[in-house]
Amino acid sequence: MPKGSLGKMLVGSAISTSAIRYADKEAFVCTATGRRLTFKQVNERCNRLAHALMNQGYRKGDVVAFLSTNRVEVVEIYFALAKTGIVGIPLNYRLAPNEVVELMRAMKATGLVCEAQFKAVAEQVQRELPTLRHVVAFGEEPSPSHWALDYETELAKSSAAEPTVDIEEHDPYYFNLTSGTTGLPKSYVLTQFHNSSIGGFMRSFDLSRQDVVMTVFPMFGRVGFGWLFGSISYGVKNVLVNFEPAEVLRQIETERVTIVNLVATMAAMLTAEPTLKDRDLSSLRATVFAGSMLPAPIRQATMKKLAPGLYEYYGMQESGSLVASTPEDRAKKPDSVGQVSLFAEVRIVDAEGNDMPVNEIGEIIGRSPNSITEYFDNAEKSAETFRNGWLHTGDLGRLDGDGYLYICGRLKDMIITGGQNVHSAEVEEALHSFPGVADCAVIGLPDDLWGERVSAIVVPAAGANIDTEALKHFCRERLAGFKTPKEIFIQAEPLPRTPTGKVQKFLLVEQYGKAKKA
Repeated sequence: MPKGSLGKMLVGSAISTSAIRYADKEAFVCTATGRRLTFKQVNERCNRLAHALMNQGYRKGDVVAFLSTNRVEVVEIYFALAKTGIVGIPLNYRLAPNEVVELMRAMKATGLVCEAQFKAVAEQVQRELPTLRHVVAFGEEPSPSHWALDYETELAKSSAAEPTVDIEEHDPYYFNLTSGTTGLPKSYVLTQFHNSSIGGFMRSFDLSRQDVVMTVFPMFGRVGFGWLFGSISYGVKNVLVNFEPAEVLRQIETERVTIVNLVATMAAMLTAEPTLKDRDLSSLRATVFAGSMLPAPIRQATMKKLAPGLYEYYGMQESGSLVASTPEDRAKKPDSVGQVSLFAEVRIVDAEGNDMPVNEIGEIIGRSPNSITEYFDNAEKSAETFRNGWLHTGDLGRLDGDGYLYICGRLKDMIITGGQNVHSAEVEEALHSFPGVADCAVIGLPDDLWGERVSAIVVPAAGANIDTEALKHFCRERLAGFKTPKEIFIQAEPLPRTPTGKVQKFLLVEQYGKAKKA
């Protein structure tokens, strides 16, 4: 029997091939800068950046971080790294500067490529990370000439030839970040294979060469990367947008966008946007949802006001897509997130790992070729999540007799607000460090816009008088904005706890959820 394969599935080959197949076709519209680039132009710029990084001394296995909003430079960085074997850290631009420094330190990054608007972050990295070798910056303001190497200058003096670096499917490609329970976000390494195979999930959305894709998900995350890789693989135009409701609607109309991936919060903002009535969205055939629960009112408003077709998929960043729901599925099973995706497997199990009967609730576990197998430098979390060849999601669900998955809640103490994961323990740690806080608990309360809003219940120390606005400001200085509590409740009585000392948060959700409604 023949073994192995002569070819390789590598990320960089996707743009190199598309530059041949779709050379002069428009590949990306960068709404942040107004630039429009063909597949051939994007590939050439990726090659120039790859050579620029190698000219600066970076080699396969070195680690370079990058920090940017949704701009076409992010595409160029991803694919330059892919062609050189340099390992990337796509940084969440919502992180606090000290979080950026510590992440780069932990992963031994020696370079930073960033948008010029993040000059202050870059300067803090330069001050506090002595192993940093270079900062390369792009963007008009502030000018990078005095504090960093200029991105366009570096590209202009570098070769446009294809790099000749020996890359393997199992080589590390980039560190993906996901929220941690305390301290730094968790991270894990995605390989060339993990990312070269991710474009296959586009089949679930009936993508074709007649489509025009819009990317509004932040491109530092795996979903954002998936859409840019998918559009390159299919040879379709991708409109890159930083989410702002009126601008998103304007670009859908102007660029004749046919499909866009949203979270529920984005859809709620779009359907409430006053300029919606003035826009022609007839090109938009479908919306795609992932990242958080999709409440029925938002789902229905989306199908009525934006596009009749609605797709949804479910999975963790660590797993890739596990199930997907098509418009046909939605018509049959409106509350389900769909059936198993191609090459994925999903089970519902009890606490001992035994399969649950049909329609019985248990933990959702799954696996796919896109799934990782461990976290970076976190053996404890790896052992908890990856067991017996399966990824334990921490989510509760059930499978019906037709194999449709229904999400029923979460085992994990995690809040999903606007599609962002927030672990309450990290927020509680910040609250506990504020003078006068004796005890606290962070919960997610239902919110029509954000899905859940981060809310804190604080018990003051005896004699303490806590200013809730000062406490919010204190948290905002230490945490990313989306992690900072949107509301803080002060209560004199102790938090409800089990005999073992665990806070009974479901009682707090019930109490303060009712109080907010009343």
